[in-house]
Amino acid sequence: MARPLRMESAAGVYHVLNRGNYRADLFRTEKAKAAFLKCLGETCAKTGWRVHAWCLMSNHYHLAISTPGANLVDGMRWLQGTFAARFNQLRRERGHLFQGRYKSLVVDPDEGLGPLCHYIHLNPVRAGLCAVEALPAQRWCSLGWLMQPGARTEWYDPAECLRHAGELTDTGAGRRAYLKYLGWLQEDEPARKAQRFEAMSRGWIIGTRDFAKALVREQREMTGRGPRGATEMQVAREALWQETLAGLLRRLRRTAADLPAAGKSVAWKLALAAVMKERTTVTNRWLAATLHMGNLHEVSRKVTAWARQPDRQLLGKLSATTGPKG
Repeated sequence: MARPLRMESAAGVYHVLNRGNYRADLFRTEKAKAAFLKCLGETCAKTGWRVHAWCLMSNHYHLAISTPGANLVDGMRWLQGTFAARFNQLRRERGHLFQGRYKSLVVDPDEGLGPLCHYIHLNPVRAGLCAVEALPAQRWCSLGWLMQPGARTEWYDPAECLRHAGELTDTGAGRRAYLKYLGWLQEDEPARKAQRFEAMSRGWIIGTRDFAKALVREQREMTGRGPRGATEMQVAREALWQETLAGLLRRLRRTAADLPAAGKSVAWKLALAAVMKERTTVTNRWLAATLHMGNLHEVSRKVTAWARQPDRQLLGKLSATTGPKG
């Protein structure tokens, strides 16, 4: 059976979830959960994702994310690949960490995102880990961030779940009202059915029938383009990388013409590559060819070594640049 098409679009919203291989407990330790959350933050820095809700359980995770850069696939490849590599290195293990490809449901940002956030926030309650009133104390669920703004990261955005719960404001009173709303929702089965909780992790879409029809039309158009569609996505992705690189070169008062003439391992090239890898999903192959740094394996090795003792002055020059995420 063919794999379903991964639909990517600017301002796309998704429910992303996956489990440990053979339902193994990936997140049974605090360190493992913290490591995954760190990888998620790094992914958001690279891609420009916004996370609206998240929850880590013992053997699976849930994410509600929006992708302004139409880069779900690139971001998920980096997130799961990096976490798996770090996890296996720490435990000196090998093999698949997740049960397979992650699952991603396309979400209607107007009618589906709010209910999805509520569904994710109530996951520990459905699992019998705690009561609704104790949810804010659950460290590995984004509700704690919603209730305590000081704990939030720059990539977390709770606005839509507050709006959907009754146009609530991001104030103390609004946040307390949201917790009461979750308590009501957990007790009211017809309300959960109306918000289609039973379909939040099934199928391929969370939203209205009209939204589904529009997505079907979009999918048919993408499928009809065949390999051309994939080529267009890659061209767009590389254009974003090129734009980010141009901005970084300007900060260094250099141009693309300086790249071929400079040595493969000069400090400013290593700084460029390190910052590009931090801010985008750029590949080592692209960096090797574009920055004239040798082969892709050399890029990985040299940048890793440089990052252990970076040139702070160069990083300072590059830090003021904020390019597009992709």
